Amino acid sequence: HHIRPGRDGVSLVDIGVGPSNAKTVTDHVAVLRPDLMLMIGHCGGLRNHQDIGDLVLATTYHRADGVLDHVLPVSVPVASNHRLNTYLLDALVRRELPYRLGTVFTTANRNWEFEQERVLDAMRLSRAVAVDMESATVAANGFRYRVPTATLLAVSDKPLHGRPKLSEAAQDFYRATRRWHLEVAVEVVDRVRRSHPDGLPAADFRSPDEPLFGVE
Repeated sequence: HHIRPGRDGVSLVDIGVGPSNAKTVTDHVAVLRPDLMLMIGHCGGLRNHQDIGDLVLATTYHRADGVLDHVLPVSVPVASNHRLNTYLLDALVRRELPYRLGTVFTTANRNWEFEQERVLDAMRLSRAVAVDMESATVAANGFRYRVPTATLLAVSDKPLHGRPKLSEAAQDFYRATRRWHLEVAVEVVDRVRRSHPDGLPAADFRSPDEPLFGVE
């Protein structure tokens, strides 16, 4: 936790691996009514022209994790918050960092590569640019709890291109990318704080017939 005067600030939460962890953590974080949740982490790149270290800015998600389907059907569209994505994109362009916009495919199967036929069909249909195990879960829970969310991932491996995540190379990658990846996220949080001291506009987070929180 980095606490500023007035008791605002930034909390960095290590959610571990997998959608179950992501759901549990965001369930607990959401009740604190944060101004936003940014998912930053690593992913597998799915496109030929991506390289290790390139960034992925999620515009939407293919929810193949399954952990929230009973409370939020997959037929309900879940997308990143547009304003947060705009701020993230500004930061990436200004820093001249390589990135790609697109759909992130989130799976609960850590060994999905061994069931490629079924999974690849789903990836092709959604035109996903990256695969991970948490992003869609965080975004879906943010949607449920009306917390603005966005996702910025770094490509750590390319499982469909013969470039798996090996232990030594992975550690080198983490050390090389951790600082600037986090700096971009903190920069965006600080921009939200300055531009929206009362929080991001909430009109898009309510159903058409739903009143404001705390209003009869």
